[in-house]
Amino acid sequence: MSINDFKFKRDKMVETQIIARGIKDERVIAAMRKVPRHLFLDEALWPQAYEDYPLPIGERQTISQPYIVALMTEKLNLKGNESVLEIGTGSGYQTAILAELAEKVYSIERIASIAKRARKVLDDLKYTNIVIKIGDGTVGWSEYAPYDGIIVTAASPYVPKPLMDQLKIGGRLVIPVGGECSQDLIVYKKTGENEYEEENYGGCRFVKLIGAYGWKE
Repeated sequence: MSINDFKFKRDKMVETQIIARGIKDERVIAAMRKVPRHLFLDEALWPQAYEDYPLPIGERQTISQPYIVALMTEKLNLKGNESVLEIGTGSGYQTAILAELAEKVYSIERIASIAKRARKVLDDLKYTNIVIKIGDGTVGWSEYAPYDGIIVTAASPYVPKPLMDQLKIGGRLVIPVGGECSQDLIVYKKTGENEYEEENYGGCRFVKLIGAYGWKE
């Protein structure tokens, strides 16, 4: 497939999966049009890169469905000058989308081989505003806190307290919360030291968030 073929597929993905389902943030839409999703996958999966479903990236992990990436990103309400923490670097695709929209992205991945591969793709695409570390995402990254936004790309049985503590007042935390098989996508807006507003955006399904404040291995 040529670069133009991928661009055509990417534009079609944005029109039919993103805009048609109600994503309105023009910056999110532009980022989804720009970032080459196929490059974050094994070459054998490139023909499926812009389809409406998650795909495997190895180590029993997945790259999320494009609509879910757009929805979670839109709910962070990014304007361009923010510092964002991502829990679960995964393929690096969501990381790249965030890097298009925020000033700085800090991303934590617990599986070293996956983090290394994501870093290479992001470096090849010349992203210079992303810092990745290998570790337990459920404890957050206090060194660079507080964050304007935190996005968790794995399912947790409850909201990890360190993440809420590392969120700025006025900031948003987007996280799938629920059981092992199905969750709800929840957005928490921090309104005070231990106060937040909560919105539920319906059912979703993610791999488990493993760590001290998530699921055990």
